[in-house]
Amino acid sequence: MKTQQRGITLIGFMFVLIIVGFFAYMAMKLVPAYAEYMGVVKTVKETAAVPGEYNKPLAQIRDDMSFKGSFQYVDNSTMKDAKLRIDTGNGPPKLTMSYDKVIPFLYNVSFLLHFETSAPMNTQGAG
Repeated sequence: MKTQQRGITLIGFMFVLIIVGFFAYMAMKLVPAYAEYMGVVKTVKETAAVPGEYNKPLAQIRDDMSFKGSFQYVDNSTMKDAKLRIDTGNGPPKLTMSYDKVIPFLYNVSFLLHFETSAPMNTQGAG
C-alpha cells in the first residue's frame, strides 16, 4: 500500500522562517517607538489637565512635559525635537504635540514615523 507524505520540505520551512524572521525584526524595531508614543499621549493628557497650565509659556510647558515624560520612558530628545503648540480655534484650547521618529532598519532603509496627539486644556484657574 502506497502512503502519501504530507508536510513541509526543508526549503519551504526555511522560506517561512525567513519571512517570519523579517517581520519579527521589523516588530522589534517599531514596537519601542509606539510604546514611547503611548507615554507621550499620557504626558500630554496629564499636562493639559493641570489648571493654569494654559497661561504658561511653551518653553515652561515643554520642561514640565519633559519631567513628566521621564516617568513614562519618553526620551528627552523626543520632547526636545517635538513641535508643541496650543490651538485656540473652535472650542476650548488644545495642547498639541507632534514629532517625527526615524528608525534605522536595514542598511540604507529607515522607517519615518509621524506621531501627533492633542488634549483639551483645563482653563480653570487661568484667571
